[in-house]
Amino acid sequence: MIRVALADDHQLVRAGFRALLDSEPDIEVVAEASGGQELLRALRETTVDVALLDIRMPDGDGLWTTEQIADDPALADVRVVIVTTFELDEYVSRAILAGASGFLVKDTEPADLIRAVRAVAAGDALLSPGVTRRLLDRAATGMRDTPDPALLAALTEREVDVLRLVAEGLTNDEIGARLHLSPLTAKTHVSRIMQKLHARDRVRLVVLAYESGVATPGWR
Repeated sequence: MIRVALADDHQLVRAGFRALLDSEPDIEVVAEASGGQELLRALRETTVDVALLDIRMPDGDGLWTTEQIADDPALADVRVVIVTTFELDEYVSRAILAGASGFLVKDTEPADLIRAVRAVAAGDALLSPGVTRRLLDRAATGMRDTPDPALLAALTEREVDVLRLVAEGLTNDEIGARLHLSPLTAKTHVSRIMQKLHARDRVRLVVLAYESGVATPGWR
């Protein structure tokens, strides 16, 4: 069962998300909050796999709250999806840098929201179809905290190839097909890369790929 927390200052929005997600047999909404501080308290009191956060909220906006979650070792297993009406470059860049695993706009189709929750819970990165590759490219130009080159030196040649394809947004199945590997082998490579680079999810791998020069803006 995927356990979800909702954070939005509009009760009607939360009620709509809850009704949609609770209708799925493998998803359960276990917490709601109207602001960042309230959400953080809820996350520390109950087990949550995925947190859906609005950006503009009182008492701690979604970006600030995402940073708090990413910086708290006790919340290391919580994956954040930013859900907002504001599909702006600045928000995408800041959400990625803050540690979000996904970014969706509120006019996303219901089926896409459900897929997003499942994908992020499984450790995949998720961006709204409306958030184009151009935005990731722009986000990459502002990436900070360049990693220790020794970390990348720990990767094998095959792992570097896999990292590059992760940065292209490919799934494990697509990586396997591109490199003539089974999906399970591709998944194993991704998991090992995450361990070696101390990345909490695939979005962070994309960031590291850009920071290290493995991927560069305009590669797609």
